[in-house]
Amino acid sequence: MLYIRTDMNEVIASGHVMRCLSIADAAKRDGEDTVFLLADNHAVPLLEKRGYQSVILHTQWNHMDAELPVLKKAVEKHQIQSLLIDSYQVTENYLRELSKVTGTFYIDDLNAFYYPVTGIICYANYWEKFGYPQIYKDTRLYLGPQYIPLRKEFCNCQKKYIAPVVNCLLLMSGGSDPYHVLPQILERMKKETYQRIDVICGIYNTDYNELKEKYQSDKNIFVHKAVDDMAAYMKRADLAVSAGGTALYELCAVGTPAISYAIADNQLNNVKKFEEDGLMDYAGDVRKEDAVSNIIRLISGMRENRTLRMERSQKMQKLVDGKGAERIAEILKRKGSEGAGR
Repeated sequence: MLYIRTDMNEVIASGHVMRCLSIADAAKRDGEDTVFLLADNHAVPLLEKRGYQSVILHTQWNHMDAELPVLKKAVEKHQIQSLLIDSYQVTENYLRELSKVTGTFYIDDLNAFYYPVTGIICYANYWEKFGYPQIYKDTRLYLGPQYIPLRKEFCNCQKKYIAPVVNCLLLMSGGSDPYHVLPQILERMKKETYQRIDVICGIYNTDYNELKEKYQSDKNIFVHKAVDDMAAYMKRADLAVSAGGTALYELCAVGTPAISYAIADNQLNNVKKFEEDGLMDYAGDVRKEDAVSNIIRLISGMRENRTLRMERSQKMQKLVDGKGAERIAEILKRKGSEGAGR
């Protein structure tokens, strides 16, 4: 049995839970079940839909130090030998205390402070800037995009066919769209230019109903919410526009050329590194600049530039093979069989 401590809600959206679900699914395919430990019940419907049990701690998701007594009891009750933690709300004290009672593996992409854990998983394309090998001499390190936990649909994808002209466009914003980027793009772009525009609204997107009603008569615009088969939409698209985060790695796996933008601080390293490495253009931080205008300009510039899209697609698929979830599941399974402690 694998155990994962994570959360989701209208503030932090669904990214943490979704990538952990990919790991749980990979473990299930290998015959291992997973239990999720949650502060509250926000994620329960999604987890139950996917066939997973959960333990509700009845704590505050953004005050994790206070949950230590409850979590330690859960570790003892369920005899948890290894725990994967995916949350930005952890503290050094939280990880240190937890590591005294079980093996701890932390998914990191911020390098916010020293992590006293058994192992660190950083799949971010910018992991080298953190200098983990120099800082963590006795910690197990799993570094680079080979550990990005994607769903099985993104594993070993076929080489992407690049159309001469972009006719199918995909617009995404992640679990939420607090700055209303999707409505702005649709309002300002030349929508009639494209045969098909798929707009994917996340589970916490408050604009979904309005967008659905506004564009219901447009035969080339399709507005969706919390889709189950994201890979199908990505594979069909000739070009995608997405906020930073896991979606960019998914786009790499399928080889769909993309334009990125940022809506949060934790996305900045991600989107800037992709641009620096020549994989995708970065349109800017929507909180500080007119990223929407840049998105419109970049879409127009890439529409007929097949050569550029082909070059980027090849680089993207070379970076991500989609097997990260399987690799992490194996790490946790192996550590769990070894017993607790560092």
